[in-house]
Amino acid sequence: MIELTPGKIRNTSVGVPGSKSYTHRTIIGAALSDGICRIENPLDSDDTRLTLSALGKMGAGIDIQKNNLVIQGLNGRLQPCTDVIYLGNSGTSMRLLTGVSILGTGRYRFSGTDRMHERPVGALLDSLNQMGISARSTGDNGCPPVEITAGEPKSLKVSMDCSTSSQYLSSLLLAAPCTSTGLEITVDKGPVSKPYIDMTLRILNQFGVEAARDGYTRYKIAGGQTYRAGTYRVESDCSQAGYFWAAAAVSGARIQVADTRMDTVQGDVGLVNVFERMGCRVAHESGGIAVTGGRLNGVTVDMGDMPDMVPTLAVVAAFADGRTVIRNVSHLKVKECDRLGSVVRELGKMGISAVSGENDLIIDGGRPHGALIETYEDHRMAMSFAVAGLMVPGVKIKDETCVEKSFPDFWNVLEQLHD
Repeated sequence: MIELTPGKIRNTSVGVPGSKSYTHRTIIGAALSDGICRIENPLDSDDTRLTLSALGKMGAGIDIQKNNLVIQGLNGRLQPCTDVIYLGNSGTSMRLLTGVSILGTGRYRFSGTDRMHERPVGALLDSLNQMGISARSTGDNGCPPVEITAGEPKSLKVSMDCSTSSQYLSSLLLAAPCTSTGLEITVDKGPVSKPYIDMTLRILNQFGVEAARDGYTRYKIAGGQTYRAGTYRVESDCSQAGYFWAAAAVSGARIQVADTRMDTVQGDVGLVNVFERMGCRVAHESGGIAVTGGRLNGVTVDMGDMPDMVPTLAVVAAFADGRTVIRNVSHLKVKECDRLGSVVRELGKMGISAVSGENDLIIDGGRPHGALIETYEDHRMAMSFAVAGLMVPGVKIKDETCVEKSFPDFWNVLEQLHD
């Protein structure tokens, strides 16, 4: 447990690590490449280590260096692995690797924590089975553990339900270029979190892979393509930047996050636009995006494309005048925890009225007070509610080490904000 110390927040610039989402996708691309890849500024965290370990077990050469990774690619063909591959509670690892494993030989089994075994992957398994790939949930409940028998797709065309996660689509987009036939993918439901699809396609392009698309519903990827070996740099993580822009919003300070910019395909950068609507000032500078806090007002906003930023926005909304309505966020119920119910409970402990419906979250701003915050082993709950502790005495965060999932140095960087 850690107790936050409120105090004056200084005007400053901070750095955040490489993007978790970019890191996962880039190291998968490197593992499928035709040679040696050097990855600069990767995120080193629990989740990315799980993906690296899994790729190592499937034959990729992994050399972890200071601030860099060197990966020997497998030219689109994974090696057999008889061991069960453990992926903790990393939903990104589970979903992306479930699809990519079709490029191997034999049977692959993926498991995780108890919470992971409650998180849905059934829609992805259904799509793999449409392709003629044997893919099953060993508990017959549409959740991990899963078992995939690798092989060439027997059907070129597949439909997908991406109303719960866009990662189902990303996993097939990553695998398709290395099949002999390629794939034509139709999204029948969704997708949610569209910027993450853009990110996957951007990374494919960087590796020299071509993919055609019609909006967010149809994709055509030719088979027999090659991921090109080379040097790739991971962008700074706009999801992690959000906590520091939030700190500026609630404190009135001016905080710049280095190496962030609006032309990224990371959808979470859009949080600065929400804060601007709430009363903050936003400056787009050569060194990074800076937010200066002001008097905050509630807003109504669709966060379907920024689901990871919902807990952060909810905490800022607790300090705003009036009501904030966050829409299109039902998929937050199947994250590392039920983030809608969890946010409501923890804000309630702080004296803030919040309710969640089937697809929305409503917060009435007020005067938050201190409380012991349960994190539910969810890194985003810990980091979001830490923002409140910068302003309110008595905020204590349980299981603070859960931030190691995505931002191991978070508490040290947060401490730098104090004057």
